[in-house]
Amino acid sequence: MPSAARPFTARLVTELVSRGVGFAPVVLHTGVASAEAHEPPYPERFAVPEASARLINAGRAGEGRVIAVGTTAVRAVESAVGPDGVVRAADGWTDLVVTPERGVRAVGGLLTGLHEPRASHLLMLEAVAGRAAVARAYEEALRGRYLWHEFGDVHLVLPGEDPH
Repeated sequence: MPSAARPFTARLVTELVSRGVGFAPVVLHTGVASAEAHEPPYPERFAVPEASARLINAGRAGEGRVIAVGTTAVRAVESAVGPDGVVRAADGWTDLVVTPERGVRAVGGLLTGLHEPRASHLLMLEAVAGRAAVARAYEEALRGRYLWHEFGDVHLVLPGEDPH
């Protein structure tokens, strides 16, 4: 079950929209969310509607930042980015694996659960924030006894100073 959006109650979404936060829905039909031994995620169906592509591009072009809610949203949006960096409406199957080497082209941050230490999705977090920042965040999460993944806490991952 995708869990990063769990904190988004109707009340919270209403509050965010009233403060100018936009939402651009995307779909990714998840399989096994995060393989546990650095195996890549399985191919999955995704869809980025035209209206969402326009909203994402507008957010990137303006003063805003595109924050994906969940690793599944990152995978869907990054699968719809062209070589020119523009997000276009797209649907189909993706086998994209977001790594620090590949990087992210459209997403400027993400909200996600705490993934297990050997999960492939940690590479995606490192692609956004850098390896050192992710390591520091996980050390703090362990010290703070945060809960993990589907049954746990959600944290905001933003680009850091360390690109790897």
